Amino acid sequence: METDPASRQLRQAIRLVVLLGLVSLLADVTYEGARSVVGPYFQVLGASAAVVGVVAGLGELVGYVLRLGSGYLADRTRRYWMLTLMGYAINLLAVPALALTSRWEVAAALVVLERTGKALRTPARDAILSHATARIGRGWGFGLHEAMDQIGAILGPMVVAGILLAGGSFRTSFAALGIPAILALLVLAVACALYPRPQELESKAPDLRIRGFSASFWLYMIGAACVAAGFVDFPLIAYHFEKVRLLPAGWIPISYALAMAVDAVAALIFGRLFDRIGFLAVAIGVLASALFAPLVFLKGTVGAAVGLALWGIGMGAQESIIRAAVGAMVPSEWRGRAYGIFNAGYGLAWFAGSACMGVLYGFSLPVLVAFSVGAQLASLPFFLLVIRTVRKESS
Repeated sequence: METDPASRQLRQAIRLVVLLGLVSLLADVTYEGARSVVGPYFQVLGASAAVVGVVAGLGELVGYVLRLGSGYLADRTRRYWMLTLMGYAINLLAVPALALTSRWEVAAALVVLERTGKALRTPARDAILSHATARIGRGWGFGLHEAMDQIGAILGPMVVAGILLAGGSFRTSFAALGIPAILALLVLAVACALYPRPQELESKAPDLRIRGFSASFWLYMIGAACVAAGFVDFPLIAYHFEKVRLLPAGWIPISYALAMAVDAVAALIFGRLFDRIGFLAVAIGVLASALFAPLVFLKGTVGAAVGLALWGIGMGAQESIIRAAVGAMVPSEWRGRAYGIFNAGYGLAWFAGSACMGVLYGFSLPVLVAFSVGAQLASLPFFLLVIRTVRKESS
């Protein structure tokens, strides 16, 4: 029986990543299942396209900006697990509460509350992951976590689609999503009990000459913000599908599930690519997904299917290597704050872009498409500068 401490810690790190991946899987069944029909649900409740865009963007704004405080709190208190548990509880239990409302204003408040819970737990959870993935490769570790996460993002919309196709309502779907929410919280409690001090899994600190936040971090944040500003949130895509009758209501969550399947595969591929070629993988991800908007909004069913696949590739890159890269640029004692600051800037850009594209939807679809593509491609010079800057900082 192998007793080498390094090998034992490696196994522990893998188990922790898998447990957190299982939590994310179950959590995504809950809130991605809800997210797949929030757009049409708002339409049923009488909201406009502008409201959908603003609410989706506001939820992301709150969900990202509040990470400034939660990231700082995580580093200051080192209570990573407590913040993760509290955040997941708020994040997940807001979803079945949607079954109890009949006004879009109340539904909007619950959407924002769900994002608030995510804001509380994400910097702490990502800091835990950054410690666990140090031994197995950050790109691969975050990619594996994202792939498991997206299995849930596939199952959730499929569950909702099954309920709707069987004659159930949106409210029935939201109530059913309370089951995986409870299971996610139970698995999270087990992970906390088994690995109460995840920072001990990273025995060697990163080889960084710069303490705090480097120039490469800020350049990277600007590039990621450009991507976020131009990336259309799915509720607006679902709203479009419903409005132009591109897909029946029951098939909209299925389309989302298929996009999440692409996301899962892309996360694994780009995660491994990041471990091999570094930040260049981020630029490749942007190039691979930037043209989803014209296909989704300006073409027919086949074009929309291709566009959603590209959208899924972009999501896979954003949710895996973009997070992994932050852990590679910042010392361990600053990571909670780093994830908080990075995600706050990312969320501000996401809100501004979502609100703008929600308004542009009612004005001109070609202008919306041009904004989306242009903003994403504007990130490329910054990512290329990051590559040069990181080399200088490491020399």
